[in-house]
Amino acid sequence: MDALSDGARARSGLRLGMPLAIAAALSFGMSGAWARGLIDAGWTPGAAVTVRIWVAALVLLVPTLIALRGKWVLLRRNMWIITAYGLLAVTATQLFYFQAVAVMDVGLALLIEYTAPIAVVLWLWVRRGEKPTGRSIVGAGVALVGLVLMLDVLAGGSAPISGVLWAFGAMVGAAAYFVLSAKSDTGLPPIALAGAGLLVGAVGLTIAGLIGILPMVWNTDDVVYRFGTVPWFVPVLAIGLIATALAYVLGIASTRLLGSRLASFIALAEVIAAMLFGWLLLGQLPNLLQGLGAVLVLAGVIVVKLGEPAASVSGDPALAPPGD
Repeated sequence: MDALSDGARARSGLRLGMPLAIAAALSFGMSGAWARGLIDAGWTPGAAVTVRIWVAALVLLVPTLIALRGKWVLLRRNMWIITAYGLLAVTATQLFYFQAVAVMDVGLALLIEYTAPIAVVLWLWVRRGEKPTGRSIVGAGVALVGLVLMLDVLAGGSAPISGVLWAFGAMVGAAAYFVLSAKSDTGLPPIALAGAGLLVGAVGLTIAGLIGILPMVWNTDDVVYRFGTVPWFVPVLAIGLIATALAYVLGIASTRLLGSRLASFIALAEVIAAMLFGWLLLGQLPNLLQGLGAVLVLAGVIVVKLGEPAASVSGDPALAPPGD
């Protein structure tokens, strides 16, 4: 009887978790296209990402406080994890991604970021001695070939080196997200880690802007997209409310229902979503070779994840990966 009830709960979780995970990926995937409109209108990437994180942090503040009620000691005990999460998994990932989309197509920038699972496998090998499986090595090779095609190297294309480097920086931040989120012994509720990390990131970016380290330029000019012109606050609210706060909540809910492995697979839909919104909002489409490269990158990452030993995917990432 217990086995039957467990099976029914699993099927129910799958039916509810799948659409939530897909909705999270769609929400995350629109951030780059909306941000590119702001950047083209004169905003710096630093200003765009700071507004994004502040809006999301304020929206998630009350749920975070509720989740931590009676558990305030967890904040002090896990301060270094929260700080690292806020600076690396949130701030670095999103800021570097926005820097990348300022000079290259949003879909291609996100695909580079999504090689993060390969970086995680390498980190676990170097740090913990968890040697990658043969399948993971093959997957990494396939993804590398895809990256070469995607960056238009063979065709003599001119993928901006600055954009590529920023995208790889976002990949490092995303890899840090996976590593930090996999820590299951902190006692922190997932939404508390996300909310506290967003707040740390928002404060850090604001300080960097005030002292002049991070250029902060913004305006209230209308923003032009493929479908027409909108007031500046439309993309700001879209990025902050939908592509960050809502996306994080949907990601948390879906991961709890599906588990971290299945949820992270479905999160790859964010790449497709980024390309879709890049086309809808900006008219950006990859050429044939870049499209083939994108397919190989996705296939390679999937093979890498299939090759991961069970021990390396323990824990529960609070969300589908950020893109920022």
